Amino acid sequence: MTSGKKLSAALDLAVSFFALVLGLVIVFPVIYTVFVAFMTRRELSIYPPGLLPESFLNTRNFETLFEMVPLLRFMVNSVIVSALGSSLRITIAVLAAYALAYFEFPLRRFLFMAVLGTMMLPADTLIVTNYLTVTRINLLDNYLGMCITSLVGASQMFMLRQNFKTIPRSFRDAAFIDGCGDIRYLYRIAAPLSSPVILTLLVQSFISFWNAYLWPLLVTNSVEMRTVQIGISMLTNPMDTNYTIVLAAVAVLLIPSLFLFSLLRLAMVKGIAAGALVI
Repeated sequence: MTSGKKLSAALDLAVSFFALVLGLVIVFPVIYTVFVAFMTRRELSIYPPGLLPESFLNTRNFETLFEMVPLLRFMVNSVIVSALGSSLRITIAVLAAYALAYFEFPLRRFLFMAVLGTMMLPADTLIVTNYLTVTRINLLDNYLGMCITSLVGASQMFMLRQNFKTIPRSFRDAAFIDGCGDIRYLYRIAAPLSSPVILTLLVQSFISFWNAYLWPLLVTNSVEMRTVQIGISMLTNPMDTNYTIVLAAVAVLLIPSLFLFSLLRLAMVKGIAAGALVI
């Protein structure tokens, strides 16, 4: 083996080792959360704290968790809000991105830049006006009200618009010669070709709705309409918080995100690779 190949192999080994260490550092909080979920309060309070629980058969924290709050109801609410919000957001983004990529109309570039400009606007500045609007249209304690302010996603529109522009226009021309309209071309050709990017954005949108806390807290008054993030805050107490129960709740709430990610991970990797932007 030449010195150049030895150097390249050593560099690859060093990069792989660094990536492995960095991955372990990133994943460790998730792993430790699962470990703490099976610990007793005494195990967590000792110093230095142990890494592994004494027994993974200790399910008392999970039993206490479901006794303290209606977590299953909160999870159902979050699944409904996340599924509804992410599907509507991606549908709107696909339609808007297709129009921006293919249609010629006045002020098209200005509207596109205006949409991108909303990405620089802090969401907190719109809380009061959004709350007043949702109140006027009677969407408090409503699933649509919990996601309506996030249905227009500028980043999703941008990514999809750029992806649609990578599809050769000859595809659209040939489809139109065969009598295909815009809706049918989008449904049968453009969307399937962009499915990795769409799936990636769908997972990202689902997780963002799942992790939302402030807005669902503002627009829900009844306990039955609360989401999981609010449910976790209900487990804390300024005077005495049992963090083994809190982290047991976090471990349960990680399941949908991990399941969705593991189910679509190959499509997400392909979508990231296909997300090279063109101007």
